[in-house]
Parts: sequence; C-alpha cells; structure tokens
Amino acid sequence: MRQPRPTPRTTPRNSAQRVAGALVESPLQLLCTLEAHAAGLGGGQLHVHVRDDVPALGDALAAVRTFDLPSGVTFDLAGRRTALTAREPIWLVGDAFSGLFQVTATLRRPEQVVLVDDGLATLELARLLARSAPLVRLNGRALGARRRLGAVAAGRLRSLAADGRVVIFTALPIEAELSDALRSQGFDVRHNGFTWLSRQVVSDAPTEPTVVVGSAMPADGLVATDAYLDWIRGLAADGPLRYYPHRRQTEPVLARLRQLPGVVVDAPGAPVELRLRGLSAGQRVVSLPSTSAVLLTTVLGPRGVDVTPHDVPDSWWSPNASAELRAHLRSVLELARAARETT
Repeated sequence: MRQPRPTPRTTPRNSAQRVAGALVESPLQLLCTLEAHAAGLGGGQLHVHVRDDVPALGDALAAVRTFDLPSGVTFDLAGRRTALTAREPIWLVGDAFSGLFQVTATLRRPEQVVLVDDGLATLELARLLARSAPLVRLNGRALGARRRLGAVAAGRLRSLAADGRVVIFTALPIEAELSDALRSQGFDVRHNGFTWLSRQVVSDAPTEPTVVVGSAMPADGLVATDAYLDWIRGLAADGPLRYYPHRRQTEPVLARLRQLPGVVVDAPGAPVELRLRGLSAGQRVVSLPSTSAVLLTTVLGPRGVDVTPHDVPDSWWSPNASAELRAHLRSVLELARAARETT
C-alpha cells in the first residue's frame, strides 16, 4: 500500500507581506474565507471580492462587518470582475467548479491556493482531486469543452499541490482514506473549527428551547409541503420553537408557519452559523439534512447544544426527488454523526 508522503511546505516565503484575493459567491464561502485568513492561511492582506448580486451574501457581509475582523481584511464589492488577479498571488476559493476560477487557473499560476468550504460540493471536489478526475459538478451536464476545462483546472491544482501550494480548509469530516489520498498528492488538508467565529461577542440569541433551521426542499418541490408543516407542528407540541426560514421559502408557506401554535418565525437574514452561535446547553437545533447541520455541530457542539438532522421519510418525497439526490442528502446524516464524534 502506498504510504502518504509528508505534507510539503504550504506557506509561501514572506507570506506576511503577500496579498491574497478571495472569490466569494455565497455566505458560507465568506465565513470560511475569514476563518482561513484568521488561521494564518494566505497573505498578510486579504482582498475579499464579494459577488454583488446575491441578497443573502449581502446579509452575511453586513453581519460579519459588525465582528472583530481579522487584521488586513478589505472588501471589494465589484465582485467577480476583479477577482483572482496577477496582483494577488494567493487565492482563496470556495467554488473550484466555477468557470471563472477554472479559466483563470489555466491562465495564471498563483503562489498558493486555499480551497474553503462551499457545502457538500467541497467533498465532491475532494473526491475528484483524489481520483485525478476533471472538476465537473455532480449532475452537471458538462459538454466536451467544459469537461476539458475542468480537466485542465484539476491538473493545475494537482501541479500546485505537488509543490506544496494547495490547502483544503474544511469543517466537513473527511474520511481517513480520502484524506490520505489527497495528502499523498501533496494537498494539505486542514480542519476548520470556526475558531475565529467562536471568539466573537454574542449580542443576542434565541431563547426558545428548540430552534428549527428551515429547508428549501418544500419550495423546490422535493417534499410535500403539508407533511413538512405537520413535522414542524409536532416539534412545537413539545415546547416553544423558533423557526429560521430558508431564503427560498415562499411567503404562503411562511404564513402557514406563523399560524402554528408555539412557533415564532424569524426574519430572513445572515447565515444560521452566525445567528445561532449564542445558543447554550439545554437548547437544541433540528433540521432536515443540510450542510448547515454539520457546520452547526462544529460551532455549537463545544457549547453543549444538540444539533440533530432528521431523515426525510419516504412518504414525503415527490417524484422530482431522484434516488441519487435522496442518497446525496441522506449522506449528511453520517457527516453530522462524524462531526459530533470530533467535537
């Protein structure tokens, strides 16, 4: 059996004087980018290029600006157009499947790349890199040219990794076999424990004993709305409940939720990883399978807060939910269990 080789040096020379650029296209990418910078990955200065057409990202940016930001962070609201330039030799990237990243990676060779979390896609990215496969999204309809671009971008990342210049910084549990396969190619796999976030002052937190993180599955036509509402009603029967809606949930469903006894529906806003960090022992967080269940376990587990993702009963699924999608979502249950074991 091939033994994983020692992890090469991953910090460029004189990194404290280097400038890093981050391409941020989601709230989770924003949070994990700041965590990576606070952990010392990248340069002494970080320019965060924030996509300017994602409302939820604006809420997240407004929230983190109230925190004690890591030193050297600036935000560029011009978005994708100014990201990953030659003036920023260190790149922090959440979506390595994006066309902008893949095209730019074929044209420029950065000094270092830090790959941060972008939901479950991060695990798919890790598997593709370990298998030396093209970087193509799961279920993506990649034509020949797009698949070739994904192959070239993957080759560039593997080449950089062989020189000790790629870090995978993730809060998601990566099984030992996959981690060893990545490290054998030179990838530096590091755990994101949300250390920076845990140091931020908490101004307020929900007081209800149960918090439900809303799901987009009813709005997306994947599960029956009535069954979903009955589930919330059953949870509220055990005591007061605060509900944090998903950004895609529709107003008709939210109106029905507000009518349920014992349920307080919160306003949409910043990511739950930011809004729920003040929960304490004795409270619980419940959700359907989602990446947030895994991340909240990492954030709240040390505080004694129980985070429990519930499986979706077979009777809830609509014909729109493929068997592959159902299996993909159910894999979150195992990830959450692994996260609980490491907190």
